[in-house]
Amino acid sequence: MNLEDYQITVVIPAYNVERQVDAIIRSLPAFVKHVIVVNDASTDTTSQVIERVAKDDPRVILLQHKTNQGVGGAMVSGFIKALELSSQVIVKMDGDGQMSAEDLPLLITPLISGDADYTKGNRFRDLKTLKNMPIVRLWGNTALSFLVKAATGYWECLDPSNGFLAIRGDVLEKITLEKIHHSYFFEISMLSQLYMIDAYVMDIPLKTRYGDEKSHMSIIQILSEYPGQLGKVLVRRILLKKFLYDFSMDSIYILFGLPMVIFGGAFGLVNWIRYHRIGVGAPTGTIMIAVLILILGFQMLFSAINIDLQNVPKSPINKGEQGT
Repeated sequence: MNLEDYQITVVIPAYNVERQVDAIIRSLPAFVKHVIVVNDASTDTTSQVIERVAKDDPRVILLQHKTNQGVGGAMVSGFIKALELSSQVIVKMDGDGQMSAEDLPLLITPLISGDADYTKGNRFRDLKTLKNMPIVRLWGNTALSFLVKAATGYWECLDPSNGFLAIRGDVLEKITLEKIHHSYFFEISMLSQLYMIDAYVMDIPLKTRYGDEKSHMSIIQILSEYPGQLGKVLVRRILLKKFLYDFSMDSIYILFGLPMVIFGGAFGLVNWIRYHRIGVGAPTGTIMIAVLILILGFQMLFSAINIDLQNVPKSPINKGEQGT
């Protein structure tokens, strides 16, 4: 497979990366036909650096945002331009230098061959990378991975916040770009949209470099934004995939199991408070009613989760091997 025979585009969202973006662009191999750099209203000289590089590299296309729209907003602009260029594969590379252009073939090849609709990096398969990863980021990604699995339905994906990713053009066309989240929730938002169209996502073990780049995202921002966003993704997925687009046994388990857990918990709590206030132990029958309802409710929800685990998209929806 000669990658130079395909229309491959790299999109780089750039915000205050004047020291790294030059080297990133120059490191991109010749098989990359277009390099779309979206300057997301940087306050440093990022724009001037990109313009200087563009004079020597005709592949570079600079898009300017007058106001900062976040990494997701920058990627939406890049995606739109990439589709206009009839790109067969679109790759996202961050502008902070953590991603190596040497890994591009690993992300691109499964897409061109039709074996996957979307590929993303996974840092959790390499022990050396894990040792070099800051401990806060490691534990944060571990916890986040589980929550994202439940919210998006991609139970087999790890490292969901990894920004080194690629998607086929014919699959990207099926996604409503207006629904892509504009903040650092972008990668998870992409997984959510991909699950709605049953796209097959493939994890690619990659190494990540940690240098002197500065993260523009804080722990406070993660804790304040992610729980609510993940909750919305989960509710939306259940309503659409389990009740609107389809209705099966896991839908029934959720329909009956969730109310039973809520009712059983509320019934037990109310009666515990009631009898505690009068200093009398709750009757055995009352306790058993609450316990049995909770057990049945949780059993149904666990059954629904088990079915959900088996329904992860496992086959591509793309048009097959890319033509040259």
